[in-house]
Amino acid sequence: MTRSAGLAAAAACCLALAACAGQASGGAAVPGGASSAAPTSSPSNTAAAGDLAIARSDTRADSVYPELGNPLVDALHYGLDLTWAPDADRLTARETLTFRATGDAPQIPLDFNEQLAISSATVDGAAAEVSVEGNDLTIAHPLVAEQQYELVLEYAGSPASAPAPSQRADFAQGVGWSTTPEHETWTLQEPYGAFTWYAVNDQPSDKALYDFTLTAPAPMSGVANGVLVSSTTEGGRSVNTWHLAEPAASYLVTVAFGRYQHTDLTSASGVPIQVWADADGDPLPGDTAKTPDAIDWLEKRLGPYPFDSFGVLVVDNDSGMETQTMVTLGDSPYSLSEAVLVHEAAHHWYGDTVTPADWSDVWMNEGMAMYLQGMWEAEQEGTTMVRKTDEWAAFESDLRAESGPPGAFDPTRFGDGNIYYGPALMWQELRERVGERKFFEVLREWPAREANGTADRREYVDWIEQTTGEELSDFFDAWLLDPDTPSRD
Repeated sequence: MTRSAGLAAAAACCLALAACAGQASGGAAVPGGASSAAPTSSPSNTAAAGDLAIARSDTRADSVYPELGNPLVDALHYGLDLTWAPDADRLTARETLTFRATGDAPQIPLDFNEQLAISSATVDGAAAEVSVEGNDLTIAHPLVAEQQYELVLEYAGSPASAPAPSQRADFAQGVGWSTTPEHETWTLQEPYGAFTWYAVNDQPSDKALYDFTLTAPAPMSGVANGVLVSSTTEGGRSVNTWHLAEPAASYLVTVAFGRYQHTDLTSASGVPIQVWADADGDPLPGDTAKTPDAIDWLEKRLGPYPFDSFGVLVVDNDSGMETQTMVTLGDSPYSLSEAVLVHEAAHHWYGDTVTPADWSDVWMNEGMAMYLQGMWEAEQEGTTMVRKTDEWAAFESDLRAESGPPGAFDPTRFGDGNIYYGPALMWQELRERVGERKFFEVLREWPAREANGTADRREYVDWIEQTTGEELSDFFDAWLLDPDTPSRD
């Protein structure tokens, strides 16, 4: 996730929440393996059982936001058929969720907002009663451990955003679904908020495959993650279908309806890139024409881009988010800068293909994306990462004091600068400690090793220790859990 500009001394950065843009607390600015195989299932809103092994997750209850998500559900595939009516700001939807039960239970628990009315629900073809209270959806159908189920919901209503657990200015509009005064829509949902527009297991440990069918009155059209499979206009309606071939956490999903034009680009290695921008504006706003350069720069340091495609979706807000394969960027000079493009694209290695299993480990995403953004900025400025991190160190202790250590942050201050800058300083200290060869081996090998998976701090630190041959538990504990900034060598 990316963040908007802040302290004059600070480098621009982002919360791509794990890459979103906004005003960092304390005045500091924060940003938010080989190419994957061909899609494992045909573009459809239902999925064959044999195609879903890649989406099997080891779910868990989140330690920071336990009220969202339920480890009983392992979502495997979401088929979302969404129709947007801008004249009434109304969403009509048919959702097909294929999931695995991880245990026995008398009912199915999901996250969903009561402002959307469910008109029909079936489980494996049989009608089921539903109950929605607040953001909790329960479906009256028993579950048996390790059995697979297909839930089909039909619902409609006017989605709205939910309150965000953050003090950042760019979170003031909330998380989840947003509708603009022009009746266009966009979604940003880190650390949660997908429940505002579809029934979901809204936690980072559960990754799933997605297919989208997006319908709107022409000339509006729908944009989502993955590859655009088909685009038609008939009877005054546009229909775009999108297929995401690799599993994604719910916070990395994006859907937007608006009047768009799109431009095709390609990276030096052949990654197809699309830029979706306002139909009446610049087709390549800001630095988006440099998107291939950002991918090229990252591939030289991290290895091959880990997905089938990359895209940039420009929307009417002030944030940036590393939504998987189709980053969502606000229409502002900072959000559309090359520095933010580097940050958000970096999240596709750190945050998207390998995702934190628990929100206490969001530092794994933001710290590395911030560090890589700093490396890119240092090259542009003709300076060094030592000098760059010295600048960051001047204010990092204030961020830590205000919002908590990066690995044990204040849950009401999600996305503050503490999860960006402290871990970025930590990576520079590790680089100096283990040397260039081992450090860049760690950078490249981790996302390739954990492609399409999730991990927590213990797993990550254990692997880094094995890879470097160093005992680093105390080092990571100090940087991630101590209330005071560790001394730097």
